[in-house]
Amino acid sequence: MLMESTATAGWRTPMTQEACESVAVLGIGAMGHGMAASALRARIPTTVWNRNEKTTRDLVALGAEVARSAAGAARTASIVITMVTDADAVVSILQDEGVLVALAPGAILVQMSTIGITGIDRVAAMVAAGRPDVILLDAPVSGSKDPAEHGQLTIFASGPDEARSRVTPLFDAIGQRTIWAGGTGTGTRLKLVANTWLAFAAEAVAASVALAHGLGLKTEMIVGALQGNPLVSPWQEAKLQRIAEGDFSPQFALSLALKDVRLAEQAADDRLGTLACLADEWQQAVDLGLGHQDVTAVTRALAQEWNGPAG
Repeated sequence: MLMESTATAGWRTPMTQEACESVAVLGIGAMGHGMAASALRARIPTTVWNRNEKTTRDLVALGAEVARSAAGAARTASIVITMVTDADAVVSILQDEGVLVALAPGAILVQMSTIGITGIDRVAAMVAAGRPDVILLDAPVSGSKDPAEHGQLTIFASGPDEARSRVTPLFDAIGQRTIWAGGTGTGTRLKLVANTWLAFAAEAVAASVALAHGLGLKTEMIVGALQGNPLVSPWQEAKLQRIAEGDFSPQFALSLALKDVRLAEQAADDRLGTLACLADEWQQAVDLGLGHQDVTAVTRALAQEWNGPAG
């Protein structure tokens, strides 16, 4: 059974530090940065760590403590978040960086990266074997850079019930919506479903614009024709507008979107052929050097096949 809690949209009302347990955010990329900033705005004591320390510097002005090591960050906090690229990176932080050993007894480890079913099972086994006194929450998030910076992520949380009240102030700060999905690992499964929906929504935009270009139509015409159409989500409308403006700066990088599609394909065990076709198409776009751009850059790769305009 899914249980949902919804935080107030927009900026959070600051809470007293006494109401919040200390937090460490390990991984200050686009998403981790936004999550740490949202926690700090809610006055949650927050320590941050990243392999490249430069990404943490502006968080100091918001009140963050910057740790020199991941283990050092973990020692300072009751709640430790991992927000990195993939399962190997999570395992490296827990094992090679010494975080699993450094966690305090009774600490909550919140795994918020998208790492797939095999990945979360791997992490859960590590924690169970090495630190049974630590609570593991599986809580991947839905949203991109801007929602992360504004505390408007959706959190697919799963794990022991006794951890919910402890993480509520944090989840309310970084997300506008938390869905409690069940036991550890259920959150990852729900995230894979959400990612599959998102992937096909993105492909609908890319393929439609590429077809329009191939037929000699401008993106602006497609924007006008589809604006307000009940079949077009606000997210898709925004993506269409960015394509029309030639803006492919990464809100959700294509390489990361492809990683998520591959995880869903793996979970489906080759039963969904459309996922495999989508992954192959996006891989071709990444191979063209577009992986660092937004997922909408698929349009550029498809446009090349038509020898038409890319924007």
